[in-house]
Amino acid sequence: MPELPEVETVMRGLKPVLEGVTIRKAQAFAPKLRVPIDENFGERLSGNQIERLERRSKYILITFADGLVAIMHLGMSGRMTIFKNGSDIPERGKHDHILIETERGDLVIYNDPRRFGMWVLTDTEAVNDHALIKDIGPEPLGNAFHEGVLKAGLSKRKSPIKTALLDQKLVAGLGNIYVCEALWRTGIHPARLSNTITDSEIEALVPTIRDVLTSAIEAGGSTLKDYAQVDGELGYFQHSFKAYGREGEACLKQECGGVIDRIVQSNRSSFYCNCCQT
Repeated sequence: MPELPEVETVMRGLKPVLEGVTIRKAQAFAPKLRVPIDENFGERLSGNQIERLERRSKYILITFADGLVAIMHLGMSGRMTIFKNGSDIPERGKHDHILIETERGDLVIYNDPRRFGMWVLTDTEAVNDHALIKDIGPEPLGNAFHEGVLKAGLSKRKSPIKTALLDQKLVAGLGNIYVCEALWRTGIHPARLSNTITDSEIEALVPTIRDVLTSAIEAGGSTLKDYAQVDGELGYFQHSFKAYGREGEACLKQECGGVIDRIVQSNRSSFYCNCCQT
């Protein structure tokens, strides 16, 4: 499932095409994805101007001039593709569930074979209290996420640190891949209990999380299966993985001598060095 860097990359790709632009026509061809699509979806979006796009955790928020907000999640296989005005437009595919045509003549298609994504409509006054948004923690790339916040969040938890960092109430948008990478860089074993993480480890973990996410965004995210950027290009951060997916390979830290191992935590694979992560 796309994590924060992939969602951020998609949002940034959509911005120049959709932000400040009026929608000529919007259509929903499926009554339901993960949840039902508003039966007036096309009517509410058509003729409406998009004021801004932003990311909140793994959601893309599209805010319109009349106060409407579309909350979009890519799910496991959702993909947004842009066809610029004048380009060859393919016939609508079987899994093309949302089509948005702008007054500039650009076309944005939301394709989702597994239908685990979602498009939910709300309004600006209610969005922060929406069930999908209200309990999300601070953004890891923002000023609200710092050592004090993470220390307070971990101090009373007895769950593994890997599990804690995946909790969206503690910090927004972190997923399996980038938590594995951050824990490898800081030398913290993913099964360590959260309340045993020291102050110095927390001081190292916060900037490391930021560095991992920033590098992944700059690389266009990580392509493992279904993910692609809005122009069809694939992300490349997977070529920089130091832990994730490297089971049985040598640790890349100099003079470590360890091997990347794998354990399963909460039905997800955790990759770590059996020597330098303690």
